Amino acid sequence: MSEKRRVVVTGIGIVSPVGNDLKTSWENIKNGVSGIDNITYFDTSDFPTKFAGELKGFSTEGYLDDKDARRMDLFIHYGMVAGIQAVRDSGLENSTIDKSRIGVIIGSGIGGLPSIEATSIDLSVRGPRRISPFFITGAISNMISGKLSILYGYQGVNYSIVSACATGNHCLGDAMRYIQHGDCDVILAGGAESSICGIGIGGFNAMRALSTRNDDPKAASRPWDKDRDGFVMGEGSGVLILEEYEHAKKRGAKIYAELVGYAATADAFHITTPAIDGPLRSMQNALKSAGLNATDVSYINAHGTSTPVGDLNESNATKACFGEHAHNIPISSTKSMTGHLLGAASAIEAVFSIMALQDGVIPPTINLTNPDPECDLDYTPNVARENKNLKVAMSNSFGFGGTNSTVIFKKI
Repeated sequence: MSEKRRVVVTGIGIVSPVGNDLKTSWENIKNGVSGIDNITYFDTSDFPTKFAGELKGFSTEGYLDDKDARRMDLFIHYGMVAGIQAVRDSGLENSTIDKSRIGVIIGSGIGGLPSIEATSIDLSVRGPRRISPFFITGAISNMISGKLSILYGYQGVNYSIVSACATGNHCLGDAMRYIQHGDCDVILAGGAESSICGIGIGGFNAMRALSTRNDDPKAASRPWDKDRDGFVMGEGSGVLILEEYEHAKKRGAKIYAELVGYAATADAFHITTPAIDGPLRSMQNALKSAGLNATDVSYINAHGTSTPVGDLNESNATKACFGEHAHNIPISSTKSMTGHLLGAASAIEAVFSIMALQDGVIPPTINLTNPDPECDLDYTPNVARENKNLKVAMSNSFGFGGTNSTVIFKKI
């Protein structure tokens, strides 16, 4: 078997609760700025949770035609804008490279939930004749990939992965392997989500999965804190341009980092309750994929959702994977600032992991004021930390259904 080709990141796009572009999002993450606030999208009077990580000041102007935008759910807006940002950032927009060698793999954990909710109401109140002919194509999960492929004429792979909160990493991992094995030279990969609506918040409330700290929303997402009471919903999108290393060098592309490791595993245990074995094997297999030792990892962007069971489980899996070195690795959960973006979470966390390597800055875990004694690793509490020696960053995402994913980036 021939040697696998190297895969690098040559473009980044992001819209998030802490900013609608890379510069703003990263500056706010470094400075510990929370993007969580009271929900404005709908009346939360009857809901146990009244806050989330909404996008502020988001607009499709300069990215999408107004008429087309009206026919898309918000998650497609987010994925399209992040994807276009990434293409522009990479220098691909005016490139003459072979478009049959460029693909798109961008997923969503849930897809167009607000559109489904609104259309269900229309059906009930006004009847089937009032359903929009653009409802289906404006709500299905693969449409970000499809529309970006059409927009730019990219004729390589074109599909979407749906794997709950692990979606973004799975998209990155599939894209990585297509490039490694020579099927594509460039792939747009990532995730997008917009589920802040009555059905979304109500559904997670019914599971008792969400925080109900309504008196202090910005302090509600508090991974590894003893007083954590559930996750906070967020929304947005992250898209990376993954490219074969020699191909990127030949066209003079800037290179953010190299994607060196990826793994995906299953707990095979329970649809919502996590187990240690699956995340442990995900981290171990990603290290094996990257050809790295545990001691090579210098930063972990954790799944860290702020749930009582999940945070403890990930801490124990990390200690099982890294042994004594686990206590030497700075870890953070940027969900403390963005909330949990479900299918987009690992995509934007990949962005933050790459930027940590670029800037030599470990993002903080904010709201960590009363550490859980059972979670005793270095979670970078409350304040970012400068570390110019960062070389390898691991990012974890684990989802409902017992699905796990880990990616590893290396500074070049």
